[in-house]
Amino acid sequence: MESRNPAFRSDRFGQHMGPGYTPSPQQLQDMYEQPAYTPPAQRTMTVDDVVVKSFLALGTLVVTGALTWAFVPLPTALGVAFIAFLAQFGLAMYISFGQKANAPLVLTFAALYGVGVGAISHYFESRWDGVVFQAVIGTALAFGAMLAVHSLRIIRVTPKLARFVIAAGFAMVGLMLINLVASLFNDTGIGIRENGPLGITFSVIAILLGCFFLLLDFDTVEQGVAAGAPEKFAWYCAFGLVLSLVWIYLELLRLLSYLRE
Repeated sequence: MESRNPAFRSDRFGQHMGPGYTPSPQQLQDMYEQPAYTPPAQRTMTVDDVVVKSFLALGTLVVTGALTWAFVPLPTALGVAFIAFLAQFGLAMYISFGQKANAPLVLTFAALYGVGVGAISHYFESRWDGVVFQAVIGTALAFGAMLAVHSLRIIRVTPKLARFVIAAGFAMVGLMLINLVASLFNDTGIGIRENGPLGITFSVIAILLGCFFLLLDFDTVEQGVAAGAPEKFAWYCAFGLVLSLVWIYLELLRLLSYLRE
């Protein structure tokens, strides 16, 4: 009987299996062991992937920040910044501990961060003219300096250094939360966010810590490329870079406001 399957009716099939053809046991075994489908090789992450995705995230942050600056009234800027930073903090914790960085999550994180950054920048600029531009320049210089430090291997990222930086980061965030709670009962909290020796020292340490987080980010990118990490891991690297850069920017903004006073 003639088969209705066009594959079995093709000329190529007829050349290999003519009338009355019976495959040998070895041929049957080979046919059985041959995989039915070979998935395509997964593309690995490159430095260019990280650069592109970082620019997308930073671009989203700048756009939402600019819109917030333009359309949110100055009297409500601090309230908007507080709400945006709370939402951004929760999403950042989810991405960090869930290891679920992807385009929607990272871009949403950048958009929320941009709202907070835009509102707080508008407030600072209204009080200290030119301070935002100075903080942006300082952040760019810090990024370039830490990239040079990493490229020249002036400071090598070791597991011990990484553990210390991460522990210091959690300790600093914990102090900020304690200060926030304490500020509900008095005007100065525990004093780490006031213009004085303690506040200036805290901001300087926070800036240095942000620079070390940049080193960890650069090392993560380098290790990911070397290990052949999947392309989507570039979104996690972009998330880390944006987080570190904005951390440095905000602390520079605060430190410059202290010095301007």
